[in-house]
Amino acid sequence: MELRRRLLRALTAIAIFAVAAIVGLHTLGQGVSWLDATYMVVISLTGVGYSEIVDTSHSPALRVLNIVILVCGISMMLYVLSLATAFLVEGNFGSLFRRRRMERRIAGFTGHFVVCGAGETGSLVLDELGKTGASAVVVESKADRLAALKDRPGLATVEGDATDLETLERAGLLRASCVVAALPHEKDNLVITVLVRQNNPGIRIVARHVDAAMADRLKKAGADATVSPTAIGGMRLASEAVRPHVVGFLDQMLKEKGATVRIEEIRIAAGSPWTGRDLAGLDLRGRFGLTALAVKDAADAPLRYGPAPEETLRAGAVLVVLGEEGRIGEARGQAGAGSAPPSRL
Repeated sequence: MELRRRLLRALTAIAIFAVAAIVGLHTLGQGVSWLDATYMVVISLTGVGYSEIVDTSHSPALRVLNIVILVCGISMMLYVLSLATAFLVEGNFGSLFRRRRMERRIAGFTGHFVVCGAGETGSLVLDELGKTGASAVVVESKADRLAALKDRPGLATVEGDATDLETLERAGLLRASCVVAALPHEKDNLVITVLVRQNNPGIRIVARHVDAAMADRLKKAGADATVSPTAIGGMRLASEAVRPHVVGFLDQMLKEKGATVRIEEIRIAAGSPWTGRDLAGLDLRGRFGLTALAVKDAADAPLRYGPAPEETLRAGAVLVVLGEEGRIGEARGQAGAGSAPPSRL
């Protein structure tokens, strides 16, 4: 945008200079018509080398004016030419190079998050993913929103329509672990859900909605979870009224800058060294500073809160813990779950 403004200012200056030069030649020259004056200024500014048709030998003032036109005009034209070249390179070749570089970066992502939409909701999703160190690709049709996100570590951008399958594939859909449909229009999120589920059956899909009836449609279309900002806002208002200290605890946990404390899950895969061991033997508090909040024995089993120290972990179980993000990563590595992308709670 700055380069474009400079180019427009330079073109405006050239136009003003040319008009002033034409007026000067017509005024100082004896019998010089407006057409001849315009012709002289054009051949002078473009430097084509044609012979002058306005005789300047009889008038020193006219000759000085012609010298000014030649020196200043050609200098201004060269400046405009350099700006135009830079504008074309930055606008076309530069964007092409940036796109190729971004495509190579996305090609190295595996198990990442694809966030559709960088509006108010999508930006908050990206903020949380950035705090937890997760790799993500954001798909957004508005270039200005993507420009504000270009310097974030672990984040790649794709400009385009998130409801288009080709755009989602450019974001690494087939290698991603989760897609967040956070567009403002529910029908767009429904289209994204259908496209993603058809092309990557094993991926997790989280979709935003406002209308309560749309939640069932999204789930029938393949969404694993749906989130209503309105419902969450109502729950937050009620919680602030009924349990303000709990809300304060959660706010401090999410907004603390010194350490990223989160509630997350550790999956106990088949062959994990934690399989068959109890929580007391793992000593999560002593080794990693983690607190076990709940355990889920299988995908279709309910969560059991406050597991006892003698709780034995089985293959396929999910352990919900509270602690610093970095220490949770260490625990995942010890549990043999480092290669599987975690689900956030």
